[in-house]
Amino acid sequence: MLDACRSRRPEGRGRRAVTAPGRAPRHWAEALARRYLEGLGWVVLDANYAVRGAEIDLVARDGDTVVFVEVRQRRSAAYGHPAETLDRRKLTRLAYAARRYLAERLQRPDAASRFDAVVVVGGEPSAELTHLRDVL
Repeated sequence: MLDACRSRRPEGRGRRAVTAPGRAPRHWAEALARRYLEGLGWVVLDANYAVRGAEIDLVARDGDTVVFVEVRQRRSAAYGHPAETLDRRKLTRLAYAARRYLAERLQRPDAASRFDAVVVVGGEPSAELTHLRDVL
């Protein structure tokens, strides 16, 4: 029974990214953010791109700029806004994953890029979405 709960990810220090290009978002807030960004005319390149110790929720293209998007969601802001959870440690891990994505997936380590956050407060049917540009 315990084996069924264990991760099926490959182990080891040199493991590659575990997502396929265009993978669907895992959480309803990520799907909401994806629809929002596509409504702005952005092209979503990837979802849930993961490397050891970090994951990028969405990778999109806004014109010539690659945008790495972190999605944060809470049912209410009573105990703090979701944006408050974007601390320096999390942003450092995102920057590491972004460098890997540009170098390995796009093979363009010098591509113009930025980090945005989409924060969602509330439940699925009546959520409030806020887009924060250039959070890093």
